[in-house]
Amino acid sequence: MLMRMLSVVAFTTSIGLAQEPAKPKGGEPPGEPKARQDSRAPLGEMRKIEVRGNTYDWYVAEGRGDAKQKPGLIVIQEWWGLNDWIKGNADHFAKLGYTAVAVDLYHGKVASDPDLAHELMRGLPEDQALTDLRAAVTSLWENPNIDRVRIGCIGWCMGGGYALKIAVADPRVTACVMCYGAPITDAEQLKSLNASLLGIFGQEDRGISVESVEKFKAALKKAGIKHSIHVFPEVGHAFMNPNNVKGYNANWAKEAWKHIDEFLDAALRPSP
Repeated sequence: MLMRMLSVVAFTTSIGLAQEPAKPKGGEPPGEPKARQDSRAPLGEMRKIEVRGNTYDWYVAEGRGDAKQKPGLIVIQEWWGLNDWIKGNADHFAKLGYTAVAVDLYHGKVASDPDLAHELMRGLPEDQALTDLRAAVTSLWENPNIDRVRIGCIGWCMGGGYALKIAVADPRVTACVMCYGAPITDAEQLKSLNASLLGIFGQEDRGISVESVEKFKAALKKAGIKHSIHVFPEVGHAFMNPNNVKGYNANWAKEAWKHIDEFLDAALRPSP
C-alpha cells in the first residue's frame, strides 16, 4: 500500500476567490451536457478496444507531450451516458499529458432527458459496470505506452460513485477523483483503497448530505487513506456541469477544476 497521509479541507470558503459566486437555484440538469467550453476539435476518438477476448467501444484521447510513457486516466460518465461533455473532459486531460479512456457504461445509449437518464442508470447492473471499468484499467495496465504505476480515475454524479468503487475494487488505481458521487462510509471497505482520493461535493446537494460527507471523511481517516475533501458552499448537485442551467456555478466549477488538476498532477505526474 502507498504511504498514507491525511489532508482534509472541510469547506472551501477558506479558499480565496476573485469574487463570491452567485447562489444557484438548484435542480437537476435539464438535458445532455455540452462539452467543456475550452474544447475545440476533439482530441480523441471512439475506438474498439480488445481486452482479453472482449471488445469494447470507448472514447480514447491520447496524452499529449514528449513523455515516452503517459499516465492513464479512466473517465467515468454521469447518468446521461458517454456524451460530448464527458468526451470534452477526456480531451482536457489529454492536453495535460494523460491518456484518457472514457468508458461507455451504457454500451451505446445516451440520454437527453432526465427520465431516460434515470431509466438507464437504474437499469445498469453494478457488476457489469465494474467489469467494464476493470477492463479499462487492464487496457491501460497492459499498454506499453502507459506508466502502469500511474493510473487514476475520475467521475461525476453516478460516475463519481463508480470512481470510488473501482478504486476500492482494483489496487492498480492509485489516484481517485469523485465529484459528488455516493460516498462509502464503512472504513473496512475503504481499507482496500490503494489510491489517494480527492472528493468534490456541493453543500446544498439534495442527494448527498453534508452529514454523509462528514461520515465519509471520518471513515477515510479511520482507514488511513490519504485524502482531500472539498465541500463547496451554496451549490448543489452537478454544479460543475455547464448545461445545468439551474445549478451550474462557473466560479466554483473553475475552483473545483483547479483542485482536480493539481491533485492529479501530484498523484500521477507524467514521467520525464
